Amino acid sequence: MTYGNGAPYRRAMPLHSLDHANIGTQNLDVMIRFYEEVLGMTNGPRPDFGFPGAWMYLGDKAVVHLVGSTKPLIAGGHEIALEHAAFAANDMPGFLEVLKAHDLDYYLGFPPGFPIVQVNIHDPDGNHLHVDFHIDELPKELRPAT
Repeated sequence: MTYGNGAPYRRAMPLHSLDHANIGTQNLDVMIRFYEEVLGMTNGPRPDFGFPGAWMYLGDKAVVHLVGSTKPLIAGGHEIALEHAAFAANDMPGFLEVLKAHDLDYYLGFPPGFPIVQVNIHDPDGNHLHVDFHIDELPKELRPAT
């Protein structure tokens, strides 16, 4: 197997988990509140990079890095965007109550052949997120017809 430059493919180390999603925003304060209030994250320690931002934590892990900007972020000459980030969770009924309390729309996804239900939402900047639960947590009234 070769990589794009024709060099042989060699795995230097195995990947074992997603470290974080980096999301640019022109609405930093609103985004911080969303990730705190809707997803239960904590705004925690962050290095001083010389630009505004926030690191949102789950426990002791900064899983979302928000980058504050007054204009869209550019990388490689292109405006950058995030298609989606996903989180695993427990207590789907409790999470659906949080979404209802915040008047947030969602839709469910059912990956074929996997015992997962995805609760798909969008943050205040329109980034697609899904929170994944084991299918056994899906309330009966939301189960697809069989």
